[in-house]
Amino acid sequence: MPRRQESPDAVKVRTLPVQVAAHLTRRIVEGAPAPSEIEIAGEFGVSRVVARETIKILASLDIVDVAQGRRVVVRPRAEWDYLSPLLIEWLPAEIVDELLQELHQMRALLEPELAAMAAASVTDETLERLRAELDRMATLETDPDTYLEVDHEFHMEICRAADNRILDRIMYSARWLGTASRRVTNEAPAGLRRATAQHAEIYEALVARDPEGARAAMRRHLSNNYSTLLSEKEQRSKRAAKRR
Repeated sequence: MPRRQESPDAVKVRTLPVQVAAHLTRRIVEGAPAPSEIEIAGEFGVSRVVARETIKILASLDIVDVAQGRRVVVRPRAEWDYLSPLLIEWLPAEIVDELLQELHQMRALLEPELAAMAAASVTDETLERLRAELDRMATLETDPDTYLEVDHEFHMEICRAADNRILDRIMYSARWLGTASRRVTNEAPAGLRRATAQHAEIYEALVARDPEGARAAMRRHLSNNYSTLLSEKEQRSKRAAKRR
């Protein structure tokens, strides 16, 4: 039985250094320079230890570098760790929207091929698990949060069935963005019902051990998700414009 993946929605307690790092990240996104350890301690009224941990968090996300003499400099935005759940949580909505579109490009490249690979080697045990997850989806179409977890596991089950550890880790590392993307597409009217039907098409191709059918079904599913993603983005923009 494969190990269950950590839920992308797991609740985490935010420590003081994390809270300060979140605040600074939002300022850096707006163009502010990276403060020094002394500046952080003075502005936020925290100890030097907390300030130092804050900088370590920013550095771990590739947002800043600590140069010689402990000078803190902001790294180019293209090099930030956009697969980190912390960074995704802290970024403004417009940047997250851009990242979700880039995520779709990655998924469109990888997941149809993963589905085809899985169809060629899927076991009866994996098909049983996929069937159980598909049946759960059908009962969760009025419960988007739980549906999201089962949806994620369905895709990871296919990824594991492809039996490529590198691709598995690539897909797993993008799970936080995948969660954000599914939240958007699941909000569409009848979105979950359509998603269940599309997952069923993928499942039937896997049952038939049909690589081409699995590839095509996954491609249709992702194409539909992308259309929904763009539509929901447009609707949010219109609602925001009305509020101004």
